[in-house]
Amino acid sequence: MDLFNQTIDKNKNWLPYEGTVNYFGKLFSQKEADNYFEKLLNTIEWRNDEAIIFGKKIITKRKVAWYGDKTFKYTYSNTTKYALAWTKELLKLKTAIEKETGETFNSCLLNLYHNGEEGMAWHSDAETDLKKNAAIGSLTFGAERKFAFKHKQTGEKVELLLEHGSLLVMKDTTQTHWLHRLPPTKRITKPRVNLTFRTIEEYK
Repeated sequence: MDLFNQTIDKNKNWLPYEGTVNYFGKLFSQKEADNYFEKLLNTIEWRNDEAIIFGKKIITKRKVAWYGDKTFKYTYSNTTKYALAWTKELLKLKTAIEKETGETFNSCLLNLYHNGEEGMAWHSDAETDLKKNAAIGSLTFGAERKFAFKHKQTGEKVELLLEHGSLLVMKDTTQTHWLHRLPPTKRITKPRVNLTFRTIEEYK
């Protein structure tokens, strides 16, 4: 029995067409979510993210970390990262969302937003390193933040509020047809940790 979200329809597709987004609500109790939040803040090897835009190197306030089954290479924004070995907490979380969704993941990109003024611009997770149309499981710990989708052709938008300890899954052709972003806001003063569990395509 789901004690934390009795009204969430996990099978509801939040996108009207050309993609699938399911919101599972809170997977953890308040105490469990608080504990994971503190652990992730203090044990993850956070680094300021880097991007090369129009030939210029940009250092973000937002911090990131990249973990996986192997030292997977992941390239985005013209920079390349190599995965670190899973921590105990990350493996527990990976197992939990795999059990909940029936999907499998081999890597995780983490983002640390120190407050609401740090966000993410419109983009899609369609890098060539990622398995095409595979599920991406997004866990939120800390501050609740609005999350938005925008169709690449029609401009139609969909917005959700991602809660502390909650899971969102994007799959099928979502990355092909939709952009997503984390809008900045001055109203949020607390940090948020976001974990996006992914599948890196291994080429033989």
